[in-house]
Amino acid sequence: MSAQVDFDHKAFLETLTGRPGVYRMHGEDDTILYVGKAKNLRKRVSSYFRSSGLAAKTSALMKQVANVTVTVTQTETEALILENNLIKEFLPRYNILLRDDKSYPYLYLSTEQDFPQLGFHRGARKKKGRYFGPYPSAGSVRETLNLLQKLFPVRQCEDSFFKNRSRPCLQYQIKRCSAPCVGYIEKEEYGEDIKNTILFLEGKDDAVIKSLVKRMDVAAEDLNYEQAANFRDQIARLRGLQETQYVSGEKGDLDLIAISVASGSSCVQVFTVRGGHHLGNRAYYPKHQADTSAEEILSGFISQYYLGGGTSKRSRRPIPSQLIVSTQPDEHEWLEQALGEQSGHKIKISHKVRGERARWLKMAQDNADYGVTQHLSSKSSLLKRFEALQDALGLDTMPQRLECFDISHTMGEATVASCVVFNTEGPLKADYRRFNIEGITPGDDFAAMQQALMRRYTKIKQGEGALPDILFIDGGKGQLSRAGLVLDELQIADVTVVGVAKGAARKPGEETLFLLGNKTPFILAADSAALHLIQHIRDEAHRFAITGHRGRRAKARQKSVLEDIHGLGAKRRQRLLKEFGGLQAISRAGVEDLSKIEGISGKLAQRIYDIFHADSN
Repeated sequence: MSAQVDFDHKAFLETLTGRPGVYRMHGEDDTILYVGKAKNLRKRVSSYFRSSGLAAKTSALMKQVANVTVTVTQTETEALILENNLIKEFLPRYNILLRDDKSYPYLYLSTEQDFPQLGFHRGARKKKGRYFGPYPSAGSVRETLNLLQKLFPVRQCEDSFFKNRSRPCLQYQIKRCSAPCVGYIEKEEYGEDIKNTILFLEGKDDAVIKSLVKRMDVAAEDLNYEQAANFRDQIARLRGLQETQYVSGEKGDLDLIAISVASGSSCVQVFTVRGGHHLGNRAYYPKHQADTSAEEILSGFISQYYLGGGTSKRSRRPIPSQLIVSTQPDEHEWLEQALGEQSGHKIKISHKVRGERARWLKMAQDNADYGVTQHLSSKSSLLKRFEALQDALGLDTMPQRLECFDISHTMGEATVASCVVFNTEGPLKADYRRFNIEGITPGDDFAAMQQALMRRYTKIKQGEGALPDILFIDGGKGQLSRAGLVLDELQIADVTVVGVAKGAARKPGEETLFLLGNKTPFILAADSAALHLIQHIRDEAHRFAITGHRGRRAKARQKSVLEDIHGLGAKRRQRLLKEFGGLQAISRAGVEDLSKIEGISGKLAQRIYDIFHADSN
């Protein structure tokens, strides 16, 4: 009997208020399984007790619920903040959990001293002075400190070191400090460097350059050409930095947040921009149930990321006025309101942006995609998944080598088969293989699979490579039977063969698995670590096959890839080729470079760029 039967939910719901608040779902041992917020408690909690239509994750939760308790709040924002605090305290297994640092790194400038020090700071911001940040990581702070030393020779040494110097240290020798400790610079001149450092950290770079130009002119008029040359070099470094480190057109503060979800795991990338500076980025890996949507994960992440600090304003993470996201999070209006009340200023969450912001958001998305791939490939994670796969398939020993095959073609044209290989440390890309399929009826996936397997394992029988412990076939009974024929013909034994067929709804988590020699297929739970490993290798085989197919198809058509781009006529193609000197240079160009060519609009430049980068990792 499930726990839900023992809980009289009908009586509970009859007396439940319609006001905002937080609800907690408890298990039989009173463990908190889930914490949620609601604008209307009665409506929200009632939705969990429907007879049908619940998601798989919610159904699994409700089978364990023995009791529900609520806390009524005055406002919806109070409910959101209380939910976040309870999640942090109890870490319920069905909530999205963000493991985050308790304090954030800053740059600290001791402005109250005669010769202020610039340095790294983490913890409570109690000392008098200026704090800049927070930065995504300690590495970002150190990188900025190193950059500032080259721009402005402000001391970064501790006060104890500074007060006990009798001669300049090495930093002076390498032109990273002006040696105020031994009086090599006057207080007023040092103050100019401090002023420019602050302007730079506030994003007021044009003001810094104007100040340096004025000081350069004064030095030149005084015939102090060495000092004028130093100012000139500073100006050049600043202008070079503007071209590489700034979000073009941005002068304010914003965070770019992108999410990627794959095989039960997710990666959230946060890019931090303050005063137009790109301060760096950091990856987060929230803990959540396997079938949780990207929108739900992002909503939980943003809530905990910005509302997860202490009660003191100094201990909270500052919230910029703009959050640019790759996916619109659930209940984003509610989030905007709560974040605005905590920060004291209006917050806007946007996911449809253009121009430079779109380029930066794409960079964040690319990093999130890469991050989740790396996370899935991590050794510790993979070992657990290999062990789970052993249990799921009932193997005597843990498998060490996996191979997966997939077929790709367009209406039978340019058929390519892929073979990808994994071991307990991740993908073995040096062992990947592609096979151009010939001599079959176009579109016959069974024959294509048989040919690829025969060619692969004939070579292995001849000594070129190693046999896998498990062979995965992307497909159902038909492809699986062809695999069996090949292995029988080549007299290959002791290889477990598994067919991976998409479920009826073709959704991840609903795959049907066919084991060669067993008549009855089986389905693993959506949160199964074994299934996540199978999905990972299947998806990698699919990607590798598609990449090979597209390359073969383009080559077979014997015409420029530019001819397939809508809106790019003969004259524009000629102009592009002339300006860039060939297809290879066009393929390396960015959207901005392409749009500079006469007749190439921003949209057309994006289409050209997408054609050449469709298969990028």
